Parts: sequence; C-alpha cells; structure tokens
Amino acid sequence: MTTEVLWLAAREIDALGVSMTRIMDAVEAGFATLGRGEGDLPAKIGIHPRENAFIHAMPCHLGGAVDRAGVKCVAAYPDNPARGLPCISGLMLLLDPATGLPLAVMDAARLTAWRTGAASGVYARHFGDPAATDAAMIGTGVQARTNLLALREAFPRLATVRCHNVREASARAFMNEMGPRLPGVALRFCADPKDAVDGADVVVTCTPMSEHPQRFIRGEWLTPDCLAIAVDYDAAFCADAFKGAHFTCDNRNQYVRTRELGVYFQGGYPGPADIDADLGEVCAGNARGVRHGRRGAVLMGIASHDVMAADLIYRRALEAGVGTRVEL
Repeated sequence: MTTEVLWLAAREIDALGVSMTRIMDAVEAGFATLGRGEGDLPAKIGIHPRENAFIHAMPCHLGGAVDRAGVKCVAAYPDNPARGLPCISGLMLLLDPATGLPLAVMDAARLTAWRTGAASGVYARHFGDPAATDAAMIGTGVQARTNLLALREAFPRLATVRCHNVREASARAFMNEMGPRLPGVALRFCADPKDAVDGADVVVTCTPMSEHPQRFIRGEWLTPDCLAIAVDYDAAFCADAFKGAHFTCDNRNQYVRTRELGVYFQGGYPGPADIDADLGEVCAGNARGVRHGRRGAVLMGIASHDVMAADLIYRRALEAGVGTRVEL
C-alpha cells in the first residue's frame, strides 16, 4: 500500500492568500483548546549547533472537536542573512491524528512568520485598548511584517507606527513595503529606540534572539498603560519593562521549562509566580484580559499555532487544487 502526501512550497502558500484574520481565528481556537485541557503540547526541544542558533522540534496534538496533529522542525540562524540565506527555515508536517499518516509537508518559514504575528494579534485582541492609535516596532524583519498586519487587525484606529532598526536601510525597506499595505497609517523611522517607544500605546520587539542578550528597551521609557509584546524572547525588553505589569505568556509550561534551563529569561525576568495568565487560559475563558495599566507578554511561539495554521493552509490548498502529491 502506498501513501501520498501533499507538498506545499512557500510560493504556493503565498498564492493561497489566507488572511491574517483567519489565521488569528485559527490560532485563538488552538489556544482555547489547550486552555480547556484538550491538547498535548510538550515544551519544544532543540539543539544549538552554533551560538545564538537553534533547531527546534515542535509536536502538538489538539483534541476535542479540533482533533489536529503535527510536528514542525524549524531552525533559526541569525547570521544566515549575511550569507544570503534566510534566518528562519524548516518544514511543517501535518498528520492525521486517527492514523498517524502524513497529510501534508509545507514550508515552515512562511507558516512561522504568519502564525507568530497572529499570536500577537490574539494577545492584542484580549489585552489591547481598542482605541490605540500609536505603535512601535523594534526590529523590522519578517516577524515585524506579520506582527504589524496583526496589530492593524486588532487596532483598527492605528494611525502611527514608529520603526527602529540598527540598520536604517532595513527599516526603510520595511516602511516602503508595509506602507501601501496599511492605508491611513503613517510609518516613521526612529534611529533612537527611546524615540520609537516614547508615548506608544503598543510596543512589539522583533529583534534577533540571543543567548547573551544586550537588552535596551527600558521600562522607564514606556507609558504606564503600554502594551509590551516580546516575540524575540528576552532580547530587547529590559526586565523592568515587566516589573509590576500584568504578565502573560503563550504557554506556562513552555515558558517555565525554558527559563529553568538557565539561558533565557534570566536577570530579573518574570518567574513562575509572576505569570498572571497564559493565553490558553484567557482564550478558554478561564482568565480575563486586562486592558489598562502596564501589560506585558512574552510570546515564544508554540506548536498549537503551527498545527492550526497548517491545517488552515492545507484545507485551503485542497479547495484551490494547489500543491504536489508525492508518493512516500
């Protein structure tokens, strides 16, 4: 008996035109499933062949009415762009939870970028002030692009985005690309990160992760009601940015496990007792979002996002007749 799997390339995923709103909805449904205790989500495991680089394996099964499963193998090599190679690469394997057989294999770079932005959007849905108009993007790479699209979904009144990157050319390219996609939103470059975050309702950090972070976004620079979102682990926000804040992570077990390994979230970052909620609890209705005062989140990215986004892409691909059937 032969088995076929659907192969989806990055360009094919792009051509499907799946909206950020749909991906946010899928990611939120995954969060809610975990919050109801209907998922199996081990903390991600990884190897580190080079300093500041990793290769992670991320399995997940979401049970209940969702009943989806998959495994992502993803690598992050911050030095790759200097070699003309992507920083993020990998493969996503979507599986049939009833038989264990593979359904689809797809590019994980696109998937990771979109689901990461979507997770920030879900957090903003529950914790952001809907009237927010001013945002700051610290880092202007691939993750910044999808995070900004998600912010626009969560904050329809968004009017100004101040962008900071140590490489001005990168920030300018980001602004030139994103400006036409966000009509009515003014994008402005700030060479000084303090100027970028000054007065911002929302600050998102999308800088390269580091095992020895040189954090530079100080808590004293942020407004008392700032929504602070880190998608780069602990690379940019100083620990005092979260001191006294309502603190959320995407998954308690994964955050605590990663912190216990002694590399990330050290030097005053929130500990287990400081976690007010994780997004699974919030999306399942077991905890409530807070919309005023300093709110902060570390969104590491969890495998439920990958499974839900991959399933959405897979189903859309079947509808559109996209992809290549490969015999195993």
